[in-house]
Amino acid sequence: MSTAAAPVRSGVVLADLVPASRVRDIALVAGGAVLTGLAAQISVPVPGSPVPVSGQTFAALLVGTALGARRGFLALALYAVAGMAGTPWFAEGASGWSMPSFGYILGMLLAATVVGALARRGADRTVLRTAGSMVLGSVIIYAVGVPYLALATGMSLPAAVSAGLVPFLIGDALKAALAMGALPAAWKLVGRRG
Repeated sequence: MSTAAAPVRSGVVLADLVPASRVRDIALVAGGAVLTGLAAQISVPVPGSPVPVSGQTFAALLVGTALGARRGFLALALYAVAGMAGTPWFAEGASGWSMPSFGYILGMLLAATVVGALARRGADRTVLRTAGSMVLGSVIIYAVGVPYLALATGMSLPAAVSAGLVPFLIGDALKAALAMGALPAAWKLVGRRG
């Protein structure tokens, strides 16, 4: 009986396939933060919402999955701290922590950690597992971001859901579909080389 899964031992994320060293880990963390900052610049305002559609949520989930929980957390923490310190790499070139959408950044930090832990258990190796992982990561982002949006703007929770969740569901489904194709394909490619 043969399987389509890559013959790579469990407990390994994609980043672990690069030879281990402290320099590797530093480069991966910094690279994950930069990738998230660059993806955040792909940003489109949403009418009626203080939160834009951006690539940073996709990047945060991809970074967490590819790097694992610890490095994913550190990459998103570096992204958040650098942005709070003034680096204009949040969505729409923003920085600081007082913006209404900052809760989503905090949610991304938590989500990257969770999807990274799931990836270490093989959640990125099949289409269905990847879909589940991406959905859970998105739920975590919204579970932190939407209440923060309500508090920061004085909106009611239903208004915050309407402005900070509903307009983004189709885009998040498309992002999840991209991840569902990319991550298992990467593992299959690695399996062919291994």
